[in-house]
Amino acid sequence: MTSSPPEKRPSPEALLRQAKREERGQLKIFLGAAPGVGKTFAMLGEGAALKREGEDVVVAVAETHGRAETEALLVGMEVLPRREVEYRGHRLTGMDLDAVLRRAPALALVDEYAHSNVEGSRHPKRWQDVEELLNAGIDVYTTLNIQHVESLNDVVASFTRVRVRETVPDGVFEGAEIKLVDLPPDELIERLKDGKVYVPEEASRALGHFFSKPNLSALREMALRRAALSVDRQMLQDLDAGGVAGTYAAGERILVAISEQPGADALARTAKRLADGLNAPWTAVHIETPRSRGFDEEAQRRVAAALGLAATLGATIATIPAENVIVGLKGQIEAQRATQLVIGRSQRSWWFELRHGSVVESLIRGSQDLAIHVIPSPELAAAEGRRGAWARGWGRPQAYGAAMLLIAAMTLLAKLAEPVIGRGAIDLLYLVPVIVAATLYGLRPGLFASIAAALAFNFFFLEPIHSFTITDPQSVLTMLVLTGVAAVTSNLAGRLRTRAQIGVRSAQENAALAAFAQTLARAADLDATATATCEEVSRLLGVRAVVMIEREGMLRPVVARPPDAQISPVDQAAAEWSWTSGEPAGRGTNTLLASDWQFHPLKTGLGVLAVLGIARDDDRDPVSADKAALLATLVGQAAHAHERLRLEDEMRGLSLLEERDRLRAALLSSIGHDLRTPLTGITAAIEALAGEHPDAAALPVARAEVSRLRRFLDNLVELVRLDAGGIRLDVEPVDLTDVVAGVVHDLKDLLRGHPIDFQVPAGLPLVRVDARLLHHILLNLLANAIQHGGNAGPITIAGRRTPDSVTLTVRDRGEGIEPGAERTIFDTFAQGRGGDRHGGSGLGLAIARGFAEALGIGIAAANHPEGGAAFTLIFPGELAIPAE
Repeated sequence: MTSSPPEKRPSPEALLRQAKREERGQLKIFLGAAPGVGKTFAMLGEGAALKREGEDVVVAVAETHGRAETEALLVGMEVLPRREVEYRGHRLTGMDLDAVLRRAPALALVDEYAHSNVEGSRHPKRWQDVEELLNAGIDVYTTLNIQHVESLNDVVASFTRVRVRETVPDGVFEGAEIKLVDLPPDELIERLKDGKVYVPEEASRALGHFFSKPNLSALREMALRRAALSVDRQMLQDLDAGGVAGTYAAGERILVAISEQPGADALARTAKRLADGLNAPWTAVHIETPRSRGFDEEAQRRVAAALGLAATLGATIATIPAENVIVGLKGQIEAQRATQLVIGRSQRSWWFELRHGSVVESLIRGSQDLAIHVIPSPELAAAEGRRGAWARGWGRPQAYGAAMLLIAAMTLLAKLAEPVIGRGAIDLLYLVPVIVAATLYGLRPGLFASIAAALAFNFFFLEPIHSFTITDPQSVLTMLVLTGVAAVTSNLAGRLRTRAQIGVRSAQENAALAAFAQTLARAADLDATATATCEEVSRLLGVRAVVMIEREGMLRPVVARPPDAQISPVDQAAAEWSWTSGEPAGRGTNTLLASDWQFHPLKTGLGVLAVLGIARDDDRDPVSADKAALLATLVGQAAHAHERLRLEDEMRGLSLLEERDRLRAALLSSIGHDLRTPLTGITAAIEALAGEHPDAAALPVARAEVSRLRRFLDNLVELVRLDAGGIRLDVEPVDLTDVVAGVVHDLKDLLRGHPIDFQVPAGLPLVRVDARLLHHILLNLLANAIQHGGNAGPITIAGRRTPDSVTLTVRDRGEGIEPGAERTIFDTFAQGRGGDRHGGSGLGLAIARGFAEALGIGIAAANHPEGGAAFTLIFPGELAIPAE
């Protein structure tokens, strides 16, 4: 007959999370490994089924990509109109968040969870729109591919060679229901070949790149694991909220116990191998007991090094205060519902285990659903344990001396009070020094006081007096009862003292962390944040502290406590390594151990923002084992404070940039429009002079200069329109041969004396672009080639087809582009070699790049191997229409 699991109190944190979720809408994510597995189809299918059952369902946004079977599911559904936005000449559509909020349905279907919103939207990302819907109490169904999860972004890029820019934070899975939409790689590849994912031309390219079978298999495994992890976390939260006991080992959860014994690092590596084999999360925990205060420097160093190693290997680390190791470990096992425990076992004598018990044996007997991996500790651990047993177990001799003084004082007081209270009540008086000794000095001094109290009571108050002999049987019983009561009282008082010390320390640390967070929140600049960080770290950890930030290309100290803290060249090297690698360095780490300082990077999603250094005045490691978790929390809070300042600075800079752009646009617009009238007058005057003096030698020069000035003003106006987003696109299939011929015709006057080497084949695919803007792009590129090419040779216009794109290159035979200026040459008012001696305004290439970006065309500049500059337009494959 199996016993029922013990009762468990509901977790307040889990109940609070559950209450917050109930106040919000519920999120359901249809998770897939790759495009084409059927996420949108599954989401719309479930929404349509709920609609038929009478649920209030609306389609906020759904991307069918022209798939007939997906579009069929929209029949009979309420589809909210999309919001239209003008952006750089594009007419873009997106979810109308305000319309969904006004409609307030019970369920909204929102496709493509990781989608980026158009500039000017209330939120930059669609997942943030979904958060607002959830906060309004609206349930949301959405779709997501596994490569869009932020923490997996680097992993996906490592084997697909594709860096996904649109990501969602891992926190969105908190409280969300995950439905895995799965499709085997072979079936997905068949769908791709049948044109059910992309059009055939795009599908052929996709099969050779992202949609290879190894890539799809890896993505599928990642999706399965992420779904399993989310389900496991949700199950644990529900169990905690319901106060349900038990392991519920649907997924593996690994815990490794780190002790002060030699070989603790081997435990961390063993747990890492186990976690990798099971693909399970793991935690490294050190149980801090009262005897931890008696650890020598070497023992503290071992604990800190093992926890640090576990953290670098990917573990969550924790230091848990408890009465003893068994109580602490059992509490942690129950809290995490661990299924696997890795623990070391030192070589103890049978006499030691008889007196103190065995942690491993106790866990094995009391943990039915826990797999325990016991790793024997080296023999050195047992030897060191025997040498330090007295100091760690029995405490300081002063405590026993104080206990004897308490017993002596109580004996004197009892002698004085004996004539008044009688001998029968004296035994109770001896409980007072026993309780005091146990409360002040701990359990074992209390037990010593209880034995001393019993002996004193026997010697001074039991017949025969001044002898340890007891003649009266009743006195023997009194003596035994006094000894037992004193021992139990001492034990209880010692345990209460231990719990009080643990509670007080935890409360102090929590209060200090809360105060530190408030101080950082009030800091308005970098110096104030660095000062608060140094002062708090120095105070809480009892160390010297310094914050270093990169200024003028070098990592420099900003604030130090004490202010005269010195950074040697070795320390500087350790700090710079921590800055560049994003890992701890210096004393007590695995890198640059010769440094007197230990450096920790203040790292966030923006990268490493600063480096925190800590050091002691003695030769000990800067952080003891019991302070490792506290330091990690302080480093994390300081990093987020620096991130806040960085983001605030960027926002202020963005505001200034926007204001500058508005002023520039106003100035350019004014110049462009105000000069048109006098330019028209000048043109009319020249034509009038031409009628009166048709043979005047200056007329061709005047006409050419007026034409150049008109093009300059046109560029000014177009630049203003581009910045203001006032360009409307009229996309249609365009033949590049026709466009190039039209541009050459328009520039026939300028092209006199500049032969054209035309290399655009007639069979080149058509491209979907705005013909007017493409004409303007090529007009500027060809005018640039005329200005900078000189008379060194012909201007080449070449088009060709590549596996992924169509390219069109304009090449001159001039001096080329200055090395390093291949990107800046497209900036507004940028000049090529020779400054403005060629008469260029620096606007033509800026206009070309702006229009190319508006059309989704790539543009690049480079020096041709045979001389001259080459400007290439890159039409992506999705813009190309294959020639028949």
